[in-house]
Amino acid sequence: MLELRNLSKTYKTGDKALNDVTLDVPGGQVLALIGPSGAGKSTLIRCINRLVEPTGGSVVLDGTDVTRLGSSGLRRMRRRMGMIFQEYALVERLTVMENVLSGRLGYVGFWRSWARKYPQADVDEAYRLLDRVGLLAMADKRADELSGGQRQRVGIARALIQNPALLLVDEPTASLDPKTSRQIMRLICELCRERDLAAIINIHDVKLAQMFVQRVIGLTKGVVQFDGPPEGLSEDVLTRIYGEEDWKETIAKDDGGEEAA
Repeated sequence: MLELRNLSKTYKTGDKALNDVTLDVPGGQVLALIGPSGAGKSTLIRCINRLVEPTGGSVVLDGTDVTRLGSSGLRRMRRRMGMIFQEYALVERLTVMENVLSGRLGYVGFWRSWARKYPQADVDEAYRLLDRVGLLAMADKRADELSGGQRQRVGIARALIQNPALLLVDEPTASLDPKTSRQIMRLICELCRERDLAAIINIHDVKLAQMFVQRVIGLTKGVVQFDGPPEGLSEDVLTRIYGEEDWKETIAKDDGGEEAA
């Protein structure tokens, strides 16, 4: 379980990105962070794995206070937090397989990783994950030959090969077309169910969040304005999160067919 207690972040400019955020995320739960730009969504995700240092509060994953760890302990803890990035963060000149295996860098020694000599068990798992995300035939392709959706699938496989307890997902569909966005969200949620894996997904698309996640957190200026199931996103709630607007279309149920992942 992930426990955030009074998590705060104030930048040197005096801007308060997070203001006493308290919430629990049980194992296996997939939740979406929604809110306007500048609401603190990306900051929240990055404070959890301390890519951004919190200025107050605590982050506890399975009983370990992440905010109190030294550098070596933090490196070990980050193995348990898979990160999926909006811009994929792949090494373009490396193959799909090499990019996936880079998720094991925290487990193998420097020289072994530099020489790209991974244990056979890691290689076998990388192949299995590529098959699961639909990219087995592209294992030897360079990353710069892939489409956006394919790159995101590589990023998902790279995060999962860490065998994490938690997925932190930052805008996974921002650069994708609507069909591919659905496929990627569906894939992430399916994989979390298969692995009983918790995930926090920062996403701008409210409809997409409603379609796939179990729980929604709405942030405004670093403050939690809503915490509940997707069906609780009424017009009043969305106005509280984003401001005045006609929200009827946003909260309408999507009756369109779903494409296969």
